Amino acid sequence: MSGGWLAAFSLPDWIALGWFLMCWIGYGWVVEHGKGGSTRGLLGASHHFRLEWGRQMLRREVRVADSALIGNLMQSVSFYANTTIYVIAGLLALLGAMDKLIDAAADLPFARHVSRDVWEVKLLLLLTIFIVAYFKFTWSLRQFNMLSILIGAAPPPGEGTEEFAQRFARINSLSGDEFNRGIRAYYFGLAAVSWFVQPWLFFATTSCIVLVLYRRDFRSKTLDAMRI
Repeated sequence: MSGGWLAAFSLPDWIALGWFLMCWIGYGWVVEHGKGGSTRGLLGASHHFRLEWGRQMLRREVRVADSALIGNLMQSVSFYANTTIYVIAGLLALLGAMDKLIDAAADLPFARHVSRDVWEVKLLLLLTIFIVAYFKFTWSLRQFNMLSILIGAAPPPGEGTEEFAQRFARINSLSGDEFNRGIRAYYFGLAAVSWFVQPWLFFATTSCIVLVLYRRDFRSKTLDAMRI
């Protein structure tokens, strides 16, 4: 990229990009650390059931069902991690075929003509999003591995403690949180795709993504069903 690539971005581009970063980072912080965010939404509701899962596990002599559940969770995370690798490989391939991508996008309605440097920055943003998602999924997978070790180390029925159940629920929730962050990156990756067409569409799509995520985290029928 040439040294003057920053000047190639218009004011709408900077506004849309700033809004995107604020929404992606800010929404995650509000959901996980904001006042009431981590207790009122799906995160808080699921942690309650993860804790109850740990308590029930300590009462069972045979824990095959618990191991199967962890295996199912790991399979889901592994699927997303593998898929993300293919997405990253595809984006890297696009970097080598930038001219063809620019020509194809020129036929899209409302698409603006921009320099190659701008296209490269937009593609690098998309690549960064999916790299972040990959790291989230793989860390989630490792934590679920630790959770399976906890099941193997669980004491016999009648000898388990509340502290052990709390530890089980904590690792379970941490693993699930990392998986949620990876899924959230996918959502915002879809918003970043719209930047290739038009910056105001990028701004609008980002706003829609936040509304969809908020509704699912705090206003969904799934949350109503899980509330105590």
